[in-house]
Amino acid sequence: MKYTKLGSTGLDISVLCLGGMSFGDPARGVQKWSLDEEASRAIIRQALDAGINFFDTANVYSAGSAEEILGRALRDFAQRDDIVLATKLGLPMHSGPNGSGLSRKVIFTELDNSLRRLGTDYIDLYQIHRWDDSTPIEETMEALHDAVKSGKVRYIGASTMWAWQFSKAQYVATLNGWTRFVSMQNHYNLLMREEEREMMPLLEDMGVGMMPWSPLARGRLARPWGESTERFETDPRAHHLYRDEDKTIVDTVAKVAANRGVTMGQVALAWVLRNPLVDSPVVGASKPYQFEEALAALDLELTDEEVAELEAPYTPRWPTQ
Repeated sequence: MKYTKLGSTGLDISVLCLGGMSFGDPARGVQKWSLDEEASRAIIRQALDAGINFFDTANVYSAGSAEEILGRALRDFAQRDDIVLATKLGLPMHSGPNGSGLSRKVIFTELDNSLRRLGTDYIDLYQIHRWDDSTPIEETMEALHDAVKSGKVRYIGASTMWAWQFSKAQYVATLNGWTRFVSMQNHYNLLMREEEREMMPLLEDMGVGMMPWSPLARGRLARPWGESTERFETDPRAHHLYRDEDKTIVDTVAKVAANRGVTMGQVALAWVLRNPLVDSPVVGASKPYQFEEALAALDLELTDEEVAELEAPYTPRWPTQ
């Protein structure tokens, strides 16, 4: 396994991050395609054996079940100090008042809940899942700063927002001497490249690490266009995030993969990894072979001609969050 620093921090992370969205107790009925604990633990163990030290999840995944499963597996299979553990908050955990968002109350409530579910006394990277229009950014940034100073959080990160919002949050933190975000978990793959316009130059200028989510576009880039999966059939966002015109890009990935004698997933992930601003893509896996493909992508060097061919069909689109 290769390792790198997260942005301009001194934190060592594996160049692949295992995402925990596919983990969760199916009995809770949140995601029909989620893996049960036994299957989840097999993937987590596989990642650890490969040298992965960076794990990402969120409080909202499978209504907290994903954090519980990941926490138990890491306690059984690894030493806590060897692991970089990341989670997120902000999306709805219940329908009542203070069930979502980034107020001071929600931040400290959800932080304690995540610590309990994960079975740890600190989180290495605590991320806001989305921007919260209903809470002043000053309140959010001060609360996150206090979470760091409490010792419960080591670093803070953000996910999926406009560049002006991220810039404002960083400015507010700097102005008040509060902790700044060290990472951005954003939507970036061959089917969604809008982050190249404003967010990625901003991250480079600020020395902020980038850990893209859905580098395989929820699997669309890992299989021929006409093929489907249970997740694709039952996950509404899988249809919302991409469009029919993307078939041309997917077909090009298939062509390059066939010419190189590798899988489509390897090609798509190798393209993301090729970007020097990307520190560690968040990869998900529901089957062992999918994780093996992700590992193989680390050794795949695309030529400039192949990259040009892969990028040529892309057309601008409205970013989906």
